[in-house]
Amino acid sequence: MKIAVACDHGGLELKAALLRYLKENGYEAADFGTYTADSCDYPDFALPAAEAVARGECERGILICSTGIGISIAANKVKGIRCAHCHDTYSAKYTRLHNDANMLAFGQKIIGEGLMLEIVQAFLTTPFEGGRHQRRVDKITAIEEKYFK
Repeated sequence: MKIAVACDHGGLELKAALLRYLKENGYEAADFGTYTADSCDYPDFALPAAEAVARGECERGILICSTGIGISIAANKVKGIRCAHCHDTYSAKYTRLHNDANMLAFGQKIIGEGLMLEIVQAFLTTPFEGGRHQRRVDKITAIEEKYFK
């Protein structure tokens, strides 16, 4: 599975740990930056990662900023992206089961490396349940069709 990964300066340390985890666990990572601790703007990195997921070049995406909030908002502006902002494994599991989320966001100032890796594992290994949840995801897609011209 190919995973789009991106962060701003506020997520650089956890991104390094994430990239190691992905490699060690047989995932392919596409790193969309940032690559330095210099102050930068999270939309500049969320956008290309989200576009890669939306185009199907990457199956999923993981984004990190200081809180996870801004970077998830930016990613969700891309048609076809369902980016969930999660700081616990329960939310990561159920956003896959029920929402078919294709991107995950979290904040480096909120969680540590150990919890992050547990959240990532839940997100990457949980399938979409489908069934009644597909109807709900289809309604989200209909909202996109209405407003994303």
